Amino acid sequence: MNKQTIVADTIDMVKEKLNNEGSGHDWYHIERVWKMASKLATKEQANSYIVELAALLHDLIDDKLVSSKDEAVQEVEYWLEGAGVSSSDAERIMDIIQTISFKGGNGRKLTTLEAQIVQDADRLDAIGAIGIARCFTYAGSKGDVIFNPELSVRESMTEKEYREGPSSAVHHFYEKLLKLKDLMNTETAKQIAEERHAFMEDFLIQFFNEWEG
Repeated sequence: MNKQTIVADTIDMVKEKLNNEGSGHDWYHIERVWKMASKLATKEQANSYIVELAALLHDLIDDKLVSSKDEAVQEVEYWLEGAGVSSSDAERIMDIIQTISFKGGNGRKLTTLEAQIVQDADRLDAIGAIGIARCFTYAGSKGDVIFNPELSVRESMTEKEYREGPSSAVHHFYEKLLKLKDLMNTETAKQIAEERHAFMEDFLIQFFNEWEG
């Protein structure tokens, strides 16, 4: 089976799985990450096929979305095998999707350009105007409030604390989103991140002006 067909089949499968996902990790998020990752792969001269498949599949094993990560990993592995992806390519893709997550700053260092590109594309979708919209959508889906001034910003935390500890949508800017600009891997992503980061800073200034009345 040719690579274009495999990518097209993967798009159909992921679209069906995440169509009505309500936490900001829906198909349209995947589509944006996939398109951005493809653009970065071209600019940075990476393996586009590996990048595209990893970008399309990256949220299917995310513990924010699945009840059993082990089962989800197995499902994606079965999918890749059934779709006709070679075992060496499948191994590279699985490694990428299991290592790019932020995890409260506890993610491990990435060793391949393809992993760095998928991570950059995913992180770019977490900042800027869309990042702001997704932040509040995700907070609402978890039952977190918009802002709670009595909570302090958590500087260092375990992955479990990051996922489950008390927080608010606005705290998430300080605990993750505002850190992402300086964590971009590729030069192209660093340039794109500058404007999106500045937009978030402006938003927060306006937010606190209104909050203080």
